[in-house]
Amino acid sequence: MRKPFVAGNWKMNRTVEQATLLVADMLPGLQTVSSVDRVLCPPFTSLMVVSGMLAGTEIGLGAQNMYWEEQGAYTGEVSPLMIKEFCQYVILGHSERRKYYGETDEGVNWKLKAAFAHNLIPIVCIGETLEENEDGRTADVVQRQVLKGLEGINKTNAEAMVVAYEPVWAIGTGRSASPEAANEIIGSIVRKNLAAIFGEDIAAKIRILYGGSVKSSNAKNFFVQSEIDGALVGGASLKAAEFVKISEAAVDN
Repeated sequence: MRKPFVAGNWKMNRTVEQATLLVADMLPGLQTVSSVDRVLCPPFTSLMVVSGMLAGTEIGLGAQNMYWEEQGAYTGEVSPLMIKEFCQYVILGHSERRKYYGETDEGVNWKLKAAFAHNLIPIVCIGETLEENEDGRTADVVQRQVLKGLEGINKTNAEAMVVAYEPVWAIGTGRSASPEAANEIIGSIVRKNLAAIFGEDIAAKIRILYGGSVKSSNAKNFFVQSEIDGALVGGASLKAAEFVKISEAAVDN
């Protein structure tokens, strides 16, 4: 059995003061959902204060990105050494990073290796655009992202990581893939390619999330699917009650 996993990606939202209020609001409810791994991913500026608020709880903290070098003349970047002071997790390869900042599968691979080298658990994002989906290229795109992004990763590390399948056309649009369609892609494409790299036993242990307009009203429909182990939640994670309800929906699935 793969333990359910729900992560909230706040993206570029909430000041430190606002983050403090949001975490204080959702913390009591989240702490009751102990059978689900819960992770909050606020902006860099709030990592320190949120880390303090989560101390002593079983709720994890994640960064939204990082660079692969430990230090150096990389203005504006944040290194794994800086992340690991506060975080256990880091989101890598999100479609917005790929779209707006030109991130590549190769770059995601470098970051992934750096994360493992510093005992950070990566949440690796993959997914096709609307154009790629409508052109029937979903399988090719997702396969490329998995094979190139995870190249050279050993089986022990692979078992620890989390993969998030997020069809780009469903992120922040209010449109979501049908639970059945998402489950089919995750099972027949994502997990199949993980098995090709790491073997079926390891692939069966890797948790794969769905992301893309997940909210409390549709979360359960995704979580009951056999191949979906949780969600990477965007906008709904900025609402305390919503994120708690989504986490509760992942219980016993």
